[in-house]
Amino acid sequence: MSSASAQRLRQLRFRFLFSPRASVPSPYPTPPSPITTPSSPITHRPRKHNNEMTRTRAQFTLSVHSHRRANVYACARLKSTMAASFGVCRLRFRGLGGFDRFCFGLEPQTQGRFTSTTSAIKPQIENTTAKAAKESKTFQAIQEERREQAERSVLISCPPKINEKKFLDYLSKHGTVNNHFFYNSYGAYAVVEFSSRDSIASLKESTNIPAVEHEAAVPFKSRLLSLKWPGSQSSNQPMPKFKNQSPPSIGEITQLLTEKDSIDEQLQSLTEALQLTEENVSLRFLVCSLLQDIAGAYFPECIIRPFGSTVNSFGKLGCDVDMILDLDGIYATSQKKGSGLSLEYQVKRGASERAVTQSILSVIGKCVDQFGPGCVGVQNILQARCPLVRFAHQPSGFQCDLTANNRVAMKSSELLFLYGQLDPRVRHLVFSVRCWARAHSITSSIPGAWITNFSLTVMVVFFLQQRNPPILPTLDRLKELAGPSDKCVIEGNDCTIVSDLSKITLQQNTDTLEKLLQEFFEFYGNFPFNKASINIRKVSHPPTTRASMRKLPEDAADVLANPLQTPTRGQCGREQTKPETTALYIQNPFETTLNVSKNVNGTQLERFVALCRESAWLLQQKEILNRSSVSPWGFAALLLPSVTSGTGVKSRRKRKLEPASSRIKNLLDSLKIKGGETVAKKGSENSSR
Repeated sequence: MSSASAQRLRQLRFRFLFSPRASVPSPYPTPPSPITTPSSPITHRPRKHNNEMTRTRAQFTLSVHSHRRANVYACARLKSTMAASFGVCRLRFRGLGGFDRFCFGLEPQTQGRFTSTTSAIKPQIENTTAKAAKESKTFQAIQEERREQAERSVLISCPPKINEKKFLDYLSKHGTVNNHFFYNSYGAYAVVEFSSRDSIASLKESTNIPAVEHEAAVPFKSRLLSLKWPGSQSSNQPMPKFKNQSPPSIGEITQLLTEKDSIDEQLQSLTEALQLTEENVSLRFLVCSLLQDIAGAYFPECIIRPFGSTVNSFGKLGCDVDMILDLDGIYATSQKKGSGLSLEYQVKRGASERAVTQSILSVIGKCVDQFGPGCVGVQNILQARCPLVRFAHQPSGFQCDLTANNRVAMKSSELLFLYGQLDPRVRHLVFSVRCWARAHSITSSIPGAWITNFSLTVMVVFFLQQRNPPILPTLDRLKELAGPSDKCVIEGNDCTIVSDLSKITLQQNTDTLEKLLQEFFEFYGNFPFNKASINIRKVSHPPTTRASMRKLPEDAADVLANPLQTPTRGQCGREQTKPETTALYIQNPFETTLNVSKNVNGTQLERFVALCRESAWLLQQKEILNRSSVSPWGFAALLLPSVTSGTGVKSRRKRKLEPASSRIKNLLDSLKIKGGETVAKKGSENSSR
């Protein structure tokens, strides 16, 4: 074919695909070719060709593409460039095969360019679709999906150096492996997820009870296995990639944040560095599933579910695993009543529900201690307000707390998960405030008078509800939007909230993370804790957008010395007499008669308020906000220990506090010195080069 004929053929294809059409025929059935059907709404009148071969090929090509016209018409009328038209229209073809045939006849350079463009578009669309599908799932659906994946998974102890390919080939004999990853915790471990539970049964059939010399083995067949590799491992054996399960240190966080260009980027990168990974969440659900195998020996229909930080989207790497022994399924099947004769199980009876819970947890705790592989340090804490069993799971490295029938806590986890999904700024602000509080010992993993992470999260939610316009709705609003299927009453407490996120309409609030962080410190630096409580259920009057703390004087020693004596300001909470004479009163979202911060004393609250005021003042200083001035800067500067110098109380003796102006001035001077040393060091390095 001559070059002129080839050029003419390409013009015909372009005209066929992108010329405007008067109407769009139905794709079913396939319409006949427009060349042979005069009544077709689309006619093609090719000019007279030089030879019959060219005309025949043009007719054949148009006939091949005629069955796709309905799809092509939907994306026709494009008035952009030809390359852009191809990039969009490719999405309307059914499969890549149609597009490959369409590219037949194009010049090689053009065909390669179109193919690379559409192949780049495909994964973007698939990722967006997958993300949208995941976000559309309810909290319960996500938990059930993860729990089902855990029941198809095993945890295997591996040699330090392992051939990953041989390892997977061996496991694949028992079924298809959907997913796997390696991690380190008192040795190398692998989490392997199969596609079917039958694969787990097949794997366990080929697994042996180990022969132990001078000891006796407890013949409990769990899904925690050990891989015995015959022969010696080669020193040149490639190491598999191990997933990190530990949180970064404060030094690593400071270094990471210092490299960012804005405070917003700092808070976003902090969330990415601290949040639970997909692998870590999968491991947590697997640990719950392994414990369920033990409890199932006594209660076959029970379910052990994780709650708290593991599932509420605010979990940090290294946090504990809170579990619930859910027996509701057993009680539900026992409530079926039919006509005529019926049977009932003979059961033991306890004096109260609490006594029955204590008895069940006592037996489960003993079984975990005696039969649970990898479970050490088991403690039965049965006299607490919420009885629990505490233990360490060495193969995963998790500290675990097991309670029973604590359904209100599960509903609180769902509430926080919902708030975290409504706006990404919620999670960024919560992670940042928690990191700031832990750096200054406001929170602690040891029980005591400290503010808990749950209390801090509720305080952040309450602050975001007070914005103008509010960023988060109140709990009562979520109850109003709930449907009949969302109705939930637990032990007389109305725990109804909407589960469908699409029903929630948020107001437009464009505050940056930097602004929200600064005003969070201002908000609680001036909050009237002596008379007001924090309640995320009810609507209250919004506070002033900028508190008087914004222009904190340089000599602020007299203000910081009495942090609870706050100046007059707009209403920022439930201005009511606190039901209890506690320093901090945060109402439980669902059990409204409880104070979740009852443990916090006045000293710890004073430290919190003083730190909020100092942090708010620091975030107003140009030296802190300017990246080129000091290092670390921005939010990283708030994590330095010198910020809280002299504000803590380490003994009962009263000590004379150093004036706040001196403390802050010393901090800024030290930051300037560090920043100058860094600049000088870089200058000397450049000059030496």
